[in-house]
Amino acid sequence: MADVLVIGATGYVGRRLVPRLLKNGHTVRCLVRNPSKAPDDIWKGAEIAKGDVFKPETLKSAMKNIKVVYYLVHSMTSSEKNFEELDREAAANAAGAAKQAGVERIIYLGGLGRRYEGQSRHLRSRHEVGEILRASGIPVTEFRAAVLIGTGSFSFEMIHHLVNRLPVMICPRWVLIKTQPIDIDDALRYLVDCLDKPESVGRILDIGGPDVLTYYDMMMTVAKVLDLKRYIIRVPVLTPRLSSYWLRLVTPVSVKLGRSIIESLKSETVCENDDARRIFGFEPIGFEEAVKKALIATFGKQAKTVFYEAISAAHPFIDPSHLRVDRRVLDTEIEPEKLFEHVQKIGGDNGYYYAYWLWRLRGFIDRIMGGIGLRKGRRDPYEIAEGDAIDFWRVEEFTPGKRLLLRAEMKLWGLGWLEFIVETKGNRGSRLIQTVRYYPKGLWGIVYWYMTYPIHILIFRNMARNLAESARKQKGAKPEGSAPFKYR
Repeated sequence: MADVLVIGATGYVGRRLVPRLLKNGHTVRCLVRNPSKAPDDIWKGAEIAKGDVFKPETLKSAMKNIKVVYYLVHSMTSSEKNFEELDREAAANAAGAAKQAGVERIIYLGGLGRRYEGQSRHLRSRHEVGEILRASGIPVTEFRAAVLIGTGSFSFEMIHHLVNRLPVMICPRWVLIKTQPIDIDDALRYLVDCLDKPESVGRILDIGGPDVLTYYDMMMTVAKVLDLKRYIIRVPVLTPRLSSYWLRLVTPVSVKLGRSIIESLKSETVCENDDARRIFGFEPIGFEEAVKKALIATFGKQAKTVFYEAISAAHPFIDPSHLRVDRRVLDTEIEPEKLFEHVQKIGGDNGYYYAYWLWRLRGFIDRIMGGIGLRKGRRDPYEIAEGDAIDFWRVEEFTPGKRLLLRAEMKLWGLGWLEFIVETKGNRGSRLIQTVRYYPKGLWGIVYWYMTYPIHILIFRNMARNLAESARKQKGAKPEGSAPFKYR
């Protein structure tokens, strides 16, 4: 076990690293600028230290009694023009504070790419940070990686969005540059296991998966996994600036970060040594398998952890930008158990509380399209269990009295879920949270969502209201003039 400080703990890698270090029995302290943003549920057991790498005076207490520092900071999103200078300043401050505190080791995640060749500013800065950390005299283990494959990784999400949204893509020459992607879990395994590998101390270790691919290869593999036909036309005239604006137009990614990443794509990012595999003795998974795993984490079998609060910081492993969401929050004066009884009765002969003829029409259309329609009904009018069929839904998760998650089995250009959560509010009231989440598959999936959204607004708003009204009537009418429920 080691006393560890994670600098950059709230970043993409850091948020995933902290739980793994805790699970392995290490004492972990996380340096954060705003402690209120720390994900308490997955960092349970970690110490939170308020500090900032740009304020050296805040680092002294954070470094106290620390043996190992993980340095996971970069400043690309802070300023388009001077992120290199910010990276230098942050690394120098952290290295100086670590030296004064007697830190025994620094572990740093940098970037692949041949040093001293015409590099992008991004890759040059990644390498320079490693040199600054080593200049402190503290032994540094520098892992160098290219594209991290996982939900929330900027490079992977950029590819995912482009492939899913555009049947035909016009791309610059950088799509033919070679890279060596690695699954995020494999990268994290290297970062954690190196604490027990003394032979990794003071080394620069290139890490990557078994596949050396171009971005063209990666995009076509993602299209294959999504079962989409995609065509890529390569042109020589798209500059990083133009490419970043194009990315912003068709995807939700940041222009600044997009430009920095695209600029880095002019250089090959391929492993130059195989030391990591010899030291650690495991084989990272291939690109296609990593993509499938990432997509499952976005919309598949892990729905019980994925969709409980996919939009909140409490579950940082899911990028919600792929989802279309309709959320209704209704405050009521009904006891939670009474309200959930009516949630539990949804579907079958009990109907959907509003415009059942529209649901029957949707079932008829589904049958015409080769789907199952509404013919499955319910196993029981009142009882429910995980795995049950409810018309053209499947019960994916059921927590009695609290939560029901239904996965759509009707024909869709994508994947859909309908979730009900009932919470206690005050001494006797309750709150109904009804959420529709939809993952559009391809351009037609996006078109389908926006074409049907006006109808969905009508249906789902009134369904939540009528569900609560049904529970209220069964309980007994309120005195005239009282408000039985209201939207929050």
